[in-house]
Amino acid sequence: MQLPVLSAAPPRVSEGGGAAAHGAAQDGAAPTCRLVTLGCKVNQYETQLVRETLLANGYREAGDGEGADLCVVNTCTVTAEGDRKGRQLVRRLARDNPQTRTVVMGCYATRDPEAVAKLPNVAEVVPDKRELPDVFDRLGLMNRPDGISAFDGRHRAYVKVQDGCILKCTYCIIPQVRPGLRTRPAASIVKEVRRLVENGYREVVLSGIHIGHYGVESTRGRSGKPPYRLWHLFRELDRIPGDWRMRLSSVEAAEIHDDFLKAAADCEKLCPQFHPSMQSGSDATLKRMRRRYRIGRFLEKLDRVRDVLGEVTFTTDVIVGFPGETEEEFQETLAACEQAGYVKVHVFPFSARRGTPAATMPDQVPGDVKKDRVKRLGEFERELARTVYRSRLGRPTEVLVERPVADRPGWVRGTDRFFCPVELPGDYAADEGRLVHGIVEAEGETGLTARRVDG
Repeated sequence: MQLPVLSAAPPRVSEGGGAAAHGAAQDGAAPTCRLVTLGCKVNQYETQLVRETLLANGYREAGDGEGADLCVVNTCTVTAEGDRKGRQLVRRLARDNPQTRTVVMGCYATRDPEAVAKLPNVAEVVPDKRELPDVFDRLGLMNRPDGISAFDGRHRAYVKVQDGCILKCTYCIIPQVRPGLRTRPAASIVKEVRRLVENGYREVVLSGIHIGHYGVESTRGRSGKPPYRLWHLFRELDRIPGDWRMRLSSVEAAEIHDDFLKAAADCEKLCPQFHPSMQSGSDATLKRMRRRYRIGRFLEKLDRVRDVLGEVTFTTDVIVGFPGETEEEFQETLAACEQAGYVKVHVFPFSARRGTPAATMPDQVPGDVKKDRVKRLGEFERELARTVYRSRLGRPTEVLVERPVADRPGWVRGTDRFFCPVELPGDYAADEGRLVHGIVEAEGETGLTARRVDG
């Protein structure tokens, strides 16, 4: 059977209707596709769902140096750099695959579909991913997988459990491009995670745009439904048998409360590592950001987690150079990071997004100052990580093996339950993607070294 691919039709900005023209792969061979993703774990999950849909309908992924009949680009718009990379990527795909037709989706496609439609070889722009079923119809893709069964090129699988954000942080464009809240049914998520575990994945990361709001919209008002929140979900997932573990993506500190902690304490498979996004350690900056907390309360939450769960680690996001950020406010951020004791800080220089209040705030911080603060916080973060590494000395560790150690034959490297990098003896061919065990014996600038104790 010859499967349809997009033909040379004018670029379409999809609004859930109409039909794109169809063509067929040359000489009846299976059509080829190439998929590229920018941005977050949710984007990566959505690309994997599109990939499995294409493969289920007879497409195959193009090999290196081979032209693709269809290219799919999933874009990001969190920063101006994300927009630039998206445009650059579409142009490069058009140059390397001159006969291709490109479908562009993702947050940049949502924010500026007209600009995306003007890029070379773009046949369709999908500004709302809820319209993907309509795009699949126009492509003739009738076989629709119920969730994903693999995660291409990765040792851990990301599972999207929720979409959308309703907060109004002054720097963030995401509530405009992913508005409202949409929760996936728990039964669908459980089925998907069970399938991934059965297919050999040993770590599953629950992901969303705002996963702490999982289930919120389904029980608003007088729905009559009993609440079902994130902690109900991960407690249910914890019952799935097998040698695997579960991790949460970013969760707001305000949503880590006693019900959450009680459920977390009951879970065997939930990793004791959490990612509350701090963004700044200065109350004045947090107020300008329109965040929902002040730093004292935020840090108290982290202490409460430690009190209930014992040994845990924290990672976070920080924006430096937010409009009006003084050196004193930046120093407050350094102090808050030290008090929190993070094992990892994802540092971002402020990027003005057109359409957000922060883009037009006074006292924009010069680029060289932002660059300097990124460097200083990065150096400080490495010191904080060493402190966490030292606390792990002599302790058992469970490592998801992800790569060989390039300059150390017979050793492998991966990530433990606490999000610490660990090296230990192993055979990568046999250990790749497995959970292996050891005792931490040494720490260094790039992570931990362990003695292996399998069995």
